[in-house]
Amino acid sequence: MFLVGDVQIEAPVFLAPMSGVTDAPFRSQAIRFAAPAVVTEMVAGAELARRSEEFVRRVAPHNGRGPFIVQLVGRDPEWMRIGAELAQAGGADIIDINMGCPAKKVTGGLSGCALMREPELARSLIVATARAVSVPVTVKMRLGWDEACLNAPELARMAEGEGARMITVHGRTRNQFYDGAADWRRIAPVVEATSLPVIANGDIVDAVSAREALAQSGAAGVMVGRGALGRPWLLARIAADLQRWEWREPTPEQKLESVTEQVQASVTLYGERLGVRVVRKHVAAFIDAWANDMGLAPMHELRGRLCQCDSSAALIDQLQSELSGRRAAA
Repeated sequence: MFLVGDVQIEAPVFLAPMSGVTDAPFRSQAIRFAAPAVVTEMVAGAELARRSEEFVRRVAPHNGRGPFIVQLVGRDPEWMRIGAELAQAGGADIIDINMGCPAKKVTGGLSGCALMREPELARSLIVATARAVSVPVTVKMRLGWDEACLNAPELARMAEGEGARMITVHGRTRNQFYDGAADWRRIAPVVEATSLPVIANGDIVDAVSAREALAQSGAAGVMVGRGALGRPWLLARIAADLQRWEWREPTPEQKLESVTEQVQASVTLYGERLGVRVVRKHVAAFIDAWANDMGLAPMHELRGRLCQCDSSAALIDQLQSELSGRRAAA
């Protein structure tokens, strides 16, 4: 059992917060396959306070096992306080502060990874958030802004002093975005700088890369991002390998049932038109994963055709008929 403050998690394997990806329908499917912990898309405290429909949807509970972890982003301590209070009132078990998003629309607003260049402001955000709630507060960051500013160890040490309970580090700088390879070895100084559990993030796509990330970083656990897109069962598979639990790969029928449920849940959350558009990226990734796992040739034509469906009923019907048929022919 892994602890974040007083919150118990079965294994230190987390689904990373990803904008436009880790919505409630996708998190629900990860939980369906026994993912130990999942994190919402990042949401601005100010937007959450304004009850903007889009931002309220981002923190919709996944209504499953494991902790409900909400990630907040911002640069105003007062709005972070309000956002944290609202998140806790909405059932959040853990609140994560985003200090690692490299997107220009976030750093341009001097939030996300831009906070690594403003450690005193970062400190005030952590203090405001931690004092506002009784649930554990965690921080996600990168190695630094660029090669000249690799200050993750100092920021982690400061975060611990101000009440944070866990640190997650993506093994790239902000200026790398997602280019090159994550450098897990550079997470090791963060592990050495704090007594908090440190979670390694970046390029972890299977059990092999998870074990290598842990070995190189000395981290207490891993966070899986883009590798889980199309494979919501990946978190449980990695956790089972690391914990030496029994693992049974979901059957093709279970996988197809999962993506069907996700389409239906997306429509329920967003409405028919938007729900179909939002779930398309998940369907496309699922098709790629299906072909790879079944040992089939890439299904580019099918993926393109499915992603043009405007109706959830048509999308589900084609998914089930096409994949069942191709499996039978394989």
